[in-house]
Amino acid sequence: MNLTRRQWIWLASVFGTTQLVRGQEAFAQEPLFAEVPPSASGITWVHENAISPSHYLPEALGPGCAFLDFDNDGWMDIFLVNSGPSDFWKPTKPVRNALYKNNRDGTFTDVTEKAGVSGAYFGMGVAVGDYDNDGWPDLFVTAYGKCILYKNNHDGTFSDVTEKARLATPGWTTSAVWFDYDADGKLDLFVCSFVDYSGVKKLECGNNQLGKNYYCVPRVFKPTTSFLYHNNGDGTFTEVSKGTAIARAMGKGLGVVATDINNDGRTDFFVANDTVQNFLFVSRGPGANGRWNWEEIALQAGVGFSESGRPRSGMGVDAADLNGNGWQDLFVANVDHEMFSVYENNKDETFRDVAHANGVARSTRLLSGWGLKYFDYDNDGAIDLFLANGHPDDMIDNYSMQVKYKEPLLLFHQGEDRKLHDVSDQGGPAFQKYFAARGLAVGDFDNDGALDVLIGNNGAAPLLLKNNAAKGNNWLGLKLEGAQCNRDAIGAKIYWTAGGKKRFRLKNNGGSYLSSHDPREVLGIGTASKIDELEIHWPAPSKQIDRLTNLPLNQYVRVVENGGIREYQHAAASQHTSKAS
Repeated sequence: MNLTRRQWIWLASVFGTTQLVRGQEAFAQEPLFAEVPPSASGITWVHENAISPSHYLPEALGPGCAFLDFDNDGWMDIFLVNSGPSDFWKPTKPVRNALYKNNRDGTFTDVTEKAGVSGAYFGMGVAVGDYDNDGWPDLFVTAYGKCILYKNNHDGTFSDVTEKARLATPGWTTSAVWFDYDADGKLDLFVCSFVDYSGVKKLECGNNQLGKNYYCVPRVFKPTTSFLYHNNGDGTFTEVSKGTAIARAMGKGLGVVATDINNDGRTDFFVANDTVQNFLFVSRGPGANGRWNWEEIALQAGVGFSESGRPRSGMGVDAADLNGNGWQDLFVANVDHEMFSVYENNKDETFRDVAHANGVARSTRLLSGWGLKYFDYDNDGAIDLFLANGHPDDMIDNYSMQVKYKEPLLLFHQGEDRKLHDVSDQGGPAFQKYFAARGLAVGDFDNDGALDVLIGNNGAAPLLLKNNAAKGNNWLGLKLEGAQCNRDAIGAKIYWTAGGKKRFRLKNNGGSYLSSHDPREVLGIGTASKIDELEIHWPAPSKQIDRLTNLPLNQYVRVVENGGIREYQHAAASQHTSKAS
């Protein structure tokens, strides 16, 4: 009996098989995800966490990372965030971010200095988005200190336009996300704010049982308000959260994802908070007072606290249509003993936690989760899950028998029963190692249609994993390009039919922790031989619907709003049609 890799993974996950039977030895020898060492990739950059005996909390939270095509050559480049000078640390040697150009042969070249994106503050995360709709991705870097907006100059360089754009956000910012909340065709920006770490009381939590300073639990610090910036369309932004539910929600934000939880066509966003309740901000449209109406509904939605009613240490988040019913489900990773949450959408602005039913609760009980992503890693059409973990306390090994500082990666595959099964033991050698993982981004750096994984490790080199799991399954990659809607097409709805199955995907943005993902969408169709129909519902203000047939397979194409398929990655525009409705 000849089974596909997907079928063998599912059988192994259901029956607990750790060794694939004879006849599948080729699959067993090739890991689902293979580590790409620095000697092969050319990525030699290492994160500097500024660790000190004082244990200042910002040391423990970075770094973020991103996949982006900064030079528009069709290949994903890599951006890595580093720390930098702050009020508690003055580096003795230069510390900088890193921008690596993809050489299209599996290697990368460091172009940071030429690009002008070295950074100037104690960096945390990065949000990538084309805020000026010029077709080139820009960078927003969060920090403990001050944020930086880097505008792409189209020539391999960036300019710091933070002051001009009025985005020099103060305090301690973490994750950020670009999305068009008012449907005017321009990307707005939400920025998570963490705790109030100002003044001199940075070590007030005292010493641990070893008699040494430790990283304070955020509970001891005051919460802050996050920021929503409206894009004015002239290169500047206006902070518009004052007087709204966003300003009234005092939190300790670490992760954020922009999605549509109630299918009303407006973008909502979900924020993971550390030691206080999470926030779910639902868009209610324009108000009579000129302000946009936001309603914070996390408590009544069932995503604010644990099932026992307690706040948890929310860090990484994501959203996707996990069970294929057309509604966005949520995910939150927490610290050890708190359990991670798989929130299934009840279709009435409430959710129920199904982590236990999916095996996620059991697998994550002793872990602390940061970067994560819902994505179809084997291109069978069903959403899977990747988790990057690591404890925030670097001394936990000395006084805990169960919890460790460096922790393993986790991989979950969605089976035929539509549940997530832990298949980490089949992931490859990297899943047998331990990391102080933080940010995680997914992106196809070698353009083979299988989404690879990049992980930022605290105080260490990043981890680049090549995806081998999708071999044997067909796919189509989409680079969506808005015309009336935002250029990145964030908020677009994608429907495709193949092999008798109809699939749906909402183009969310953000998710994970401190990181940004490949903006292209990869549609997996398993062993089906063609995509029968592809339908794209572009977001407001246009609400254009494009229907595409005679589609190619196993390549990337560029789809322009109301313009059909254009040449991209060797796609032939003449082979395809588009109809508006």
